Amino acid sequence: MSLFDWIALFVFVIAWLGYGPLMRLTARRSGSLNVDMLSVRDAWMRAMTHREMRLIDSQLLGHSINSGSFFASTNLLLIAAVAGVLFGGEAALRGFAAVGAEAVTPRLMEAKLALVLLCLARGFLDFIWALRQLNYTVALIGAAPEIHEEADRVAYGRAVARVLNPALANFNQGVRGYYFALAAAAWLFGPLWLLLGAVSVFALLAWRQLASPAASAIRQARRLLEQA
Repeated sequence: MSLFDWIALFVFVIAWLGYGPLMRLTARRSGSLNVDMLSVRDAWMRAMTHREMRLIDSQLLGHSINSGSFFASTNLLLIAAVAGVLFGGEAALRGFAAVGAEAVTPRLMEAKLALVLLCLARGFLDFIWALRQLNYTVALIGAAPEIHEEADRVAYGRAVARVLNPALANFNQGVRGYYFALAAAAWLFGPLWLLLGAVSVFALLAWRQLASPAASAIRQARRLLEQA
């Protein structure tokens, strides 16, 4: 590997692993979409405890479970495809030259594909854990008793939200794995593309969290919910 490869790989790892902690640090001062959604889901679970028929809550969670299952299945197919090329021998690796990939040694090509595989594998594990937690949330909603005291409603709603919020946080992290897998795949065309891919993905995700129209709208909705 050249010095430029190492620099690009270092920037990629910092962007990939540092995105979550940096967003949490930034959110403490200015807020972010994911942090605002924590409050929105807390309000949702508190509202759930006031409903006698919780069919709508089950349907909404069913949509999240279906989305997670779809992404997990797609992720598994991509893992199988990348692993098939990675372990398919030099003939499979040489096929990338036909689509304009950088001419490198087989070992370096394997390292590039391994990085893509690592991003996808981490995302797959996130999706699996998200699905488990969503199923736990469904059980908690189904087991919600008839509660008459407002303090008990709030307490139970917050308890359910403490399972739902990590579930969807893992789901979001799994989706981010797709973005960084695309950036890792850009390394096939050279270290400059890996560097540009990592920076571009980080900037895009940060903009969506902090300054996108969706982030502004959800922040406003959170304030209204807190006032109510």
